[in-house]
Amino acid sequence: MEAVTQPLVEWGVASTARAGEAMCGDRHLIRIESDFVLMAAVDGLGHGDEAAAAAQTAIQTLESASTRSVIALINGCHERLRSTRGVVMSLAVFARADSSLTWAGVGNVEGLLLRASPNASPLYESLVLRSGVVGARLPLMYAAILPVMRGDTLIFWTDGIRSDFADKLTAAGHPQKLADRIMAKGYKATDDALVLVVRCFGGAP
Repeated sequence: MEAVTQPLVEWGVASTARAGEAMCGDRHLIRIESDFVLMAAVDGLGHGDEAAAAAQTAIQTLESASTRSVIALINGCHERLRSTRGVVMSLAVFARADSSLTWAGVGNVEGLLLRASPNASPLYESLVLRSGVVGARLPLMYAAILPVMRGDTLIFWTDGIRSDFADKLTAAGHPQKLADRIMAKGYKATDDALVLVVRCFGGAP
């Protein structure tokens, strides 16, 4: 009998287009490889078809990239997006080998890593964002590396979501239920919106 192995991550996503728009300009990616997972949330500038096209170009670039360096991935997207209106985006790579999370962001796609242990200090880590637009004005980039414990939860959200949902946030429940709850509580209804929730199971015990 084959051994049952737990997946590296489980995840959920909630998204919605601005009222009156057929296309949502906020997109996400979960790319699961044998030894790492790439997670991304991308917000095409503005809304509508052109925003969606720019975001989808970024996603396709990330899907086909041969590197796992978040800085190289952002640089690659920047080159591909020069002919579009551009995007803001945040990326994270969870590496199985050393139970680490490397992340970086350009613009205002916010992120936090919510710790599974109630005794952790701090209870969550916030992503430090760099001002700019991928495809137009790329800032000097740097990435942060964090240790990941089993059950820690990554959350990315675009600016169509209010950030005050994080005040009393817990990681209880499946990531899809958490994404839906954040969307229901935090959606501004004035823009496209996306929430991506990823729970890591490959971290240190």
